[in-house]
Amino acid sequence: MEAIAQRLSHLDSQAEGALRVIMFYDTLMRRRVDLGALGRASAALAECVTGIRLHGTGHVTRVGPDGRPAPAADPLPAPSTAVPVTLDEEEIGTVWLERAGRPSSLDDLLLERLALAVAAVVERYGPARTTMADPALVELAVSPGSDEAARARALRLLGFGAGVPVRVVAVRARQPLDQVAAAVCCGRLAKAAPLTGTGVILAAAVDAGRFPAGVRAGIGGAGAVDASWQQARTALRFATPSQPVVHHDALGALALLDRIPPDAARENADVAAVARLAADPEDVRTLDAYCATGSLRRAAGLLHLHHSSVARRLEHIGEVLRVDLSEPSGLLRARLALTTWRLLED
Repeated sequence: MEAIAQRLSHLDSQAEGALRVIMFYDTLMRRRVDLGALGRASAALAECVTGIRLHGTGHVTRVGPDGRPAPAADPLPAPSTAVPVTLDEEEIGTVWLERAGRPSSLDDLLLERLALAVAAVVERYGPARTTMADPALVELAVSPGSDEAARARALRLLGFGAGVPVRVVAVRARQPLDQVAAAVCCGRLAKAAPLTGTGVILAAAVDAGRFPAGVRAGIGGAGAVDASWQQARTALRFATPSQPVVHHDALGALALLDRIPPDAARENADVAAVARLAADPEDVRTLDAYCATGSLRRAAGLLHLHHSSVARRLEHIGEVLRVDLSEPSGLLRARLALTTWRLLED
C-alpha cells in the first residue's frame, strides 16, 4: 500500500484521485463494514449526501458528509449521479449522490466501487432481518404462476438462500405486520408484506406460540413456497377465536372441507341448522367452545360461565341442530357443520 501511495506522486491528479478511490473501498471491504458504515464513509469521501437503497427490503440509507442521516424529504431529491447495485446479474438496489452543481469527474468511479461494496455486504450478511418487503417481490415468490427461476431469484433477493426451507404464514391482524413477524420468527430471517387483503410472512422458522393476542394465522408447510402459501391461506380459514393459529399439517382430513362446493355445503341439513343458530352469536360461541374442548366444564371455563348455564345453552343448541351433543357422533357432526359454516362465511 505504501509503495503504491509513493508512486501516486508521479501520476496526474485524475489518475491519483482514481487510485485513492479504489484503495479507499478496498480498505473498507477488507474491514467487512456494514451498509451504514459504507454510507457514512462514502458521504465523507464524496463530500455530499450519499444514498443506498435495497429493492428487496425497500430500505433507504441517506447520509450527509458529516456522517449524520440526511434530512428526510418526500419526494427524495433527484440524484446527481446514480449506479445500480447488481448481484448474480440481478439488480438488487441503487446507490447515488446528491451533489449540488456539476458532478465531480470521479463520481462515477466512486459509485461503481460503492455498488460493488454494497453487493458484497448483501451477499455476506443478507438483507435486514425481520422487516417489511416489497409486496411485488413477495407475490413473485409465492404465486403459483411464477416460474421456478423467477421464484428462486425473488427468494434470493428477499434473503433466503438456495435450499433454505421457507414457511409461509397467512395473517389477519390489527398490529403492524412487521411486529407480528418479529414476534414469531425466532430471531431468524423473516420477510412480511400485505398481499390480496392478507398479511404474508415468509420465515425460516415460526414459533406458533408467540403470535400476539388478537392475531389469526394459518401456517403452511416447509415445502415448495407456492404450495406453502396455498396451505397457509387454507389454514387461516380454519382459524377461530378458540384456535386463532392453525397449522395446515394439523388439519389432516379437515382440510378436505375447504374443497366442498359452496352450494352443496349450504344444502346440508347440519350446516343449514348452524346458519340458523348463528342468529344468536352467543350460541355460536358456546358451540365453538364445546367443540374445541369436548368438555362441558372446560367449555364453561373458556366462556367464563357456570357449567350449569353452559349445559342449558348446549341443550338448546342440540335441539336446533337435532343432534345429541353428549354423544361422540353428535359432537363430530356439530364440529363439522360449524367448521363448514365458517368456511362459507369467510
